[in-house]
Amino acid sequence: MCRETVLTGDVHKNLDVCPSCGHHFAMATRDRIASIMDKGSLIEHDAHVESVDPLGFRDSKRYSDRLKSMRKTSGEVEALIAVGGRIENIAVEAGFFVFEFMGGSMGSVVGEKIARVFERALERRVPALIFSSSGGARMQEGILSLMQMAKTSAAIARLREARVPILSILLHPTTGGVAASFSMLGDLHIAEPKALIGFAGPRVIQNTIRQNLPPGFQRSEFLLSHGFIDIIVPRKELKASIVLALRWMGTPALTTRN
Repeated sequence: MCRETVLTGDVHKNLDVCPSCGHHFAMATRDRIASIMDKGSLIEHDAHVESVDPLGFRDSKRYSDRLKSMRKTSGEVEALIAVGGRIENIAVEAGFFVFEFMGGSMGSVVGEKIARVFERALERRVPALIFSSSGGARMQEGILSLMQMAKTSAAIARLREARVPILSILLHPTTGGVAASFSMLGDLHIAEPKALIGFAGPRVIQNTIRQNLPPGFQRSEFLLSHGFIDIIVPRKELKASIVLALRWMGTPALTTRN
């Protein structure tokens, strides 16, 4: 980041990107959806589906109380918003992670909503898009959370068999079980600049192997140079790049209007 003085309003108008140095600040999920999807085309799915506390989990706080608190502070019911709509008149089904809700962690409900995004895309024969920003599997749901990795990956396999395009957009951060499953199984992997992407975090890896990690390890630029992602796209160019990719992948479904 630079040390220039910039107005908050100017940064927000610039899609939460610093107009001086291009640093990408965190962006509210609803603002991100508005920046990508065509105005008036949006249909939100599964908004009523909420997590419960299947394990009766408690650490410093009961899981059920954490959920209530998160719903109040974030204004969302879960860590994923699933929508159908259009991007430059291209019909899509999309899922947007809500990092504001428990770090975008993936529990049973998040996994189910992602699987349903893929199922709707398959049924409608339209591209599926996932915008990932997550700390990984939700520890409060234990093995039930980890099972979502297999469920979402299996749903992607059905899309791939039917030759329905899947675009994975990797935001900061995309880690843990999310990075280790569907988010790295797209037909095209697009990342925002300097996003942290990987399974275990760099501090965990460094403390485990007792070795210094290369500069920029697990950042978008490092992953691009090692062939793990396909392209890095600044936020202001993301919508146009998605449209270009979908048109290049070209199937009859890509010109369908709702």
